[in-house]
Amino acid sequence: MPSKVTFILGGAASGKSAFAEEICVKSGKDRVYLATSQVFDREMRAKVDRHLQQRGEGWTTHEAPMDVAPVLDSLGGDQICLLDCATMWLSNHMLAEDGDLASAQRDLLDALARCTADVVVVSNETGQGIVPENALARRFREAQGRLNIELAKVADTVVQVTVGLPHVLKGAL
Repeated sequence: MPSKVTFILGGAASGKSAFAEEICVKSGKDRVYLATSQVFDREMRAKVDRHLQQRGEGWTTHEAPMDVAPVLDSLGGDQICLLDCATMWLSNHMLAEDGDLASAQRDLLDALARCTADVVVVSNETGQGIVPENALARRFREAQGRLNIELAKVADTVVQVTVGLPHVLKGAL
């Protein structure tokens, strides 16, 4: 049985989304998928389609690239929500011209605290690579690291997935 908030992080193509989906399926609860990605090109469309196929039937999907709070606030204790992913959510906010990232992050954390459903949050670990060459990428890497720290603080369980293998960092599965 998953904890109220389970935080799954890992590198790109590490198996973190598949692992998070497995947690949701095994919970036996009604599954909700909270999608934060935005499709702007064929590559992203193909990625979204792969995730849909991988996930299979039995999910209610909500698309919320910026404001996830209304969806989280609408969920009940008989549901489990997979928020996939915090990295895309952060990217959307950083690229928004009129965004207040600090406020948006507080809203996200507050919504997680209020949510009565179990929530599994997926995010990328971006701090283990080289220092990016441009200022936006460096700001993003720093912001992602700070967001991941805050998500780990509020999570009951934190799992890092590497090559498809889960490593529990906090709590228990």
